[in-house]
Amino acid sequence: MEQHITIELFGKPFTFKADAEVTQAKEVADLLVKEVARVENQQSDQASTISNLTILMLAALNIANEHMELKRDHKKLLRDISERSKNLIQTLNRSTQ
Repeated sequence: MEQHITIELFGKPFTFKADAEVTQAKEVADLLVKEVARVENQQSDQASTISNLTILMLAALNIANEHMELKRDHKKLLRDISERSKNLIQTLNRSTQ
């Protein structure tokens, strides 16, 4: 079911369609709003010289960087679990022989 979600960035409303789960789409939109606000606060001393597009790009890059870090961490976790499982199976096999 298609729904519309509205967020506010830079004092203006932006509406988009959410074809997927609305709750998840709202969480994603809220994440963007929070990251834009965080970047705006960090850049407050340059507020008059930095464009909204630049702020939005910095927020998107921050979110993408966090996503990449989480993917790397997840991959490492899967490798660690696999290695530990292999060691555990070997230990169990030795103890039953």
